Amino acid sequence: MSAPPNPWSDPATETEAGAPYAGPPPTTTPYWTAPGWPPPSPWPQPWPPVPRRPQRPGQVVAAAVLALVQAAAVALATAYLQLLVAVFAMAADQPGFPADGAALVAEAGTSAAVQLVSVVVLVAAGVLALTRRSPLSRWALVGAFALQLALAAWWAVRLLTAFDTGRGVFLVLVLALAAAPAVALGLAVGRPARAWFAGTSDGGTTPHR
Repeated sequence: MSAPPNPWSDPATETEAGAPYAGPPPTTTPYWTAPGWPPPSPWPQPWPPVPRRPQRPGQVVAAAVLALVQAAAVALATAYLQLLVAVFAMAADQPGFPADGAALVAEAGTSAAVQLVSVVVLVAAGVLALTRRSPLSRWALVGAFALQLALAAWWAVRLLTAFDTGRGVFLVLVLALAAAPAVALGLAVGRPARAWFAGTSDGGTTPHR
């Protein structure tokens, strides 16, 4: 006794038509999404999204960088001034040295010490502005740049009154040392810097990311 033939094994055997294709199974997730966006997930997130940290405004970064650049320039000028003080100190006892040479050497030495202090203040203010968001950081910047402008004004008066020749060169040097602190002081007292160091919004500028 043989088994009945399998209709699927014989191509000549007629088969019954099945049900028509009804399409893909229904789903709750839509197939169409906006270009550039991933499809929405049907499962809720187990935790809320992490908020983005606020980004330091460009004015604050520029002021801090200018503080560090100014510190390097003043340190170089102070080293040159210290060299001149050493040379004048050795020549103070020589014949033909001006009578007020000793007082000039002492004044230059005091000025060099003050400039070294200003270098430390500039570096500390720049680092604070880049690492801490507090009113103390902003006031450190303002104080450091104000001290630089005061030193530039003092040098302008002192050099222009002490020498009769070469005043134009001295004036250019003083203005070059005062340019960066003047620009940075304007950035430090501006609205974005005040809002940043106060811990508030920037008041209409680009949102922080």
